[in-house]
Amino acid sequence: MKAGLIRASLPSYFPEKHSVWDKAEAALAGLCEETNTELYVSPNIPMNGAETQTVLDDFTAQGVDFVLLLHGGFTMGDVARTVAASPFRCGFWSVPEPVRTGDVQLNNFVSLNMSMSIARQVRDLKRDPVQWYHGAPDSPALQARLRSTLQAIRAVVSLRGARIGVIGGLAMTFYNMEVSTSALRKRLGVEVTHHDIHELTQRMARLDAARVSQEVAAMAAAAQIDGVSDAQMALTAQAALALADMAEAGDYAALAVSDWPALQENPGMHPGAAFTWLEEKHALPLASEGDVLGAVTQLVARSVTGQVGYLLDMTEPDLDAGQLLMWHGGGGPLYLADESGAKWINHPMIGRGTEAGPIYGAISDLVFRDGPCSVFRVARNGGAYFGMTAVVAGRDPSGFTGCRGWLDTFRIDGTDASLEDVVATVMAHGLEHHFVLVPGDVSGILQEFASWTGMDILGCVPMSDHLDARDFT
Repeated sequence: MKAGLIRASLPSYFPEKHSVWDKAEAALAGLCEETNTELYVSPNIPMNGAETQTVLDDFTAQGVDFVLLLHGGFTMGDVARTVAASPFRCGFWSVPEPVRTGDVQLNNFVSLNMSMSIARQVRDLKRDPVQWYHGAPDSPALQARLRSTLQAIRAVVSLRGARIGVIGGLAMTFYNMEVSTSALRKRLGVEVTHHDIHELTQRMARLDAARVSQEVAAMAAAAQIDGVSDAQMALTAQAALALADMAEAGDYAALAVSDWPALQENPGMHPGAAFTWLEEKHALPLASEGDVLGAVTQLVARSVTGQVGYLLDMTEPDLDAGQLLMWHGGGGPLYLADESGAKWINHPMIGRGTEAGPIYGAISDLVFRDGPCSVFRVARNGGAYFGMTAVVAGRDPSGFTGCRGWLDTFRIDGTDASLEDVVATVMAHGLEHHFVLVPGDVSGILQEFASWTGMDILGCVPMSDHLDARDFT
């Protein structure tokens, strides 16, 4: 991720007199360091379109991802129009007047206003937005706005050229998770490669026993093994190691794995605990059931928060209590476990109702600690985004066995929403049933990410007592 700064103004000594350049550069440099962004400042101060294009050509050569045009003083419309007409993601920034009486010193806000109105004439701002900023370099509000942009565009850049390995294809019957890999590549730059499930099982069978034993020991140190046989823990470790090897060999940023039913037939296990371990130990996203867009959503979560999120189902809406159980019986890292910690247990559903019972296929069992969270998904071949905030609010009993937590206090697209509204929204938008949960409120960054990629942002659909075809976007 690289940001390029253009300092712009008509010929004037006022930007230097009021230290506009120095203060702005220092503040931006600090934000870039904080967000792991490289900053490149153009040495030139362009006065017209031709000079601006020369700067942009230099930015292209430098590999700049985001262009910030700083109005240090009144800036010619040629400069703003050239930046807005370029293919760069860009933002326009003006700083307040240093004095508010006598002669106007910078005439900056008027210039920003003019620049944004010019941008609308030469750019489709819904598909390719331009963000605006007005504030002093040391303003907390201004810095928060810039920080969100840098984090959001960093997430966009993290997807460009990202490779996802699909192992075993889409789990049968999950038609809602089908994805056009061509559309995904065109929209987000994500590459998808497919592998047969037998490549995974063959790699598992060839693993050195000592390496497998070491991995089981590491897993046992991280969470209690509760009722899982040695043979199943060994298979879990084999799956984790083989998946990690495949990710390394394919240079994959994430994997989407068909975890059933083939692996239950051979070698007779479920890889849920292996998914958990790879997400916890290596921050490698693993999307179950071959969910490619779930893997994409996880990559965004990792970029924004620094951690892999939890790929979950909206499993049980308790409409009387106004709480929603988010759950999955597969993977999910360990870091969000409450004070009770996490355990490795037998998969509760595989084998149930049989004479042997649920005795194979390990998963992690944990309850989320209380606190604010964000829940979101990239949908529709990478062309749409849904997100909401909520609060994990524990209750007794804690929900179904697996990774889980009860949520309430919902907000969708900045609007308070009841649980009924959440259900109506998910149904009306036809959202795929995997959502990623991350701790904290990062909704602003995620919405900005979606905006920079031109995604449709799917808003709240209020619950109604009758059918309204207009709800189906």
